[in-house]
Amino acid sequence: MDTRFSPRSHADLIRLIADHPLAWVVSQDFQATPLPLIAETDMSGAIVSLLGHFARRNPQVAAFQGNPHGLILFQGPQGYISPRLVSRPAWAPTWNYAVIRFEVTVSFVPDETDAAVRRLAAHLEHERRDPWHVEEMGNRYGQLQQHIIAFHAHVRATHATFKLGQDEDRGTFEEIVAGLGEVPLASWMLQQRCLTPR
Repeated sequence: MDTRFSPRSHADLIRLIADHPLAWVVSQDFQATPLPLIAETDMSGAIVSLLGHFARRNPQVAAFQGNPHGLILFQGPQGYISPRLVSRPAWAPTWNYAVIRFEVTVSFVPDETDAAVRRLAAHLEHERRDPWHVEEMGNRYGQLQQHIIAFHAHVRATHATFKLGQDEDRGTFEEIVAGLGEVPLASWMLQQRCLTPR
């Protein structure tokens, strides 16, 4: 992939996952489950693992116990870019997107299930004025917790493509952003181009 489409820093990957936490978790037997995940980083800010939980009855639990290797796929902002947005008659349509593919090794950590659920809930609720807490479930929380199991997906390799208009000349890029309006895709395009959002 063109190096122009590489993320600028670890922070870009962390932000994509924080904004779009639902990922496809794919095991070696081609089973896949969409799950919300949290990125875990080292001292340098690099993502070293992803934290989540499965329903214990999900067949992927047994699949990963048998073979821990898999893929995790995140999709961030994306959208069709029509030639109608630009003034160049010969310009071809394209699709802009930001995606991450992690090669991982999954390890189950049942003793961390409570902490994992609490971390995920806190992350997803943090922007609410009155965030929900697991204690509000009362005794039902403990009952439901018996049916799930936490895991760490340890990152073996990271492949990210942020195709967000970096290959366009400035005039065409500005026309596209103006035509898209105030949508997340336009904001991400501006940030990857190191321009201030309007």
